[in-house]
Amino acid sequence: MKNRRTFLKGTLLAAAGLVLSRSGRALASAAGLPPGIVYTAKDPGKWSTKVGSHAPVVTVDGKKVTIETKHGMSEKHYIVRHTLVSADGKVLGAKTFYPTDKPISTFELPAGAGGRLYATSFCNLHDFWLTGFSI
Repeated sequence: MKNRRTFLKGTLLAAAGLVLSRSGRALASAAGLPPGIVYTAKDPGKWSTKVGSHAPVVTVDGKKVTIETKHGMSEKHYIVRHTLVSADGKVLGAKTFYPTDKPISTFELPAGAGGRLYATSFCNLHDFWLTGFSI
């Protein structure tokens, strides 16, 4: 469990770096990481057939942001975590899932939050996905 938490923390830091760099390839290069660390609907890399079930879908209703990953959940294959991140890399919300959960999370935006935001979804088999949106 400790290694998984360490990995998730590192992945979250990578997401913050991605937010600032605006490109998965730029992040990988700047961090000395191989390409294919962060995936998006526009840049799904080796997971091009997985976009619909892995890229986070965002719905905004006033100050509530809902993140959904349209992904089945099982012990062997599931969404591990969602995060909501501001353009400056601040985590505005995070939710960890168990294989028995539905991968849907809702966060209340703090006062003053808005502009460009990023939703992340981490799949235990198909890596780390990011969707950018504006409020």
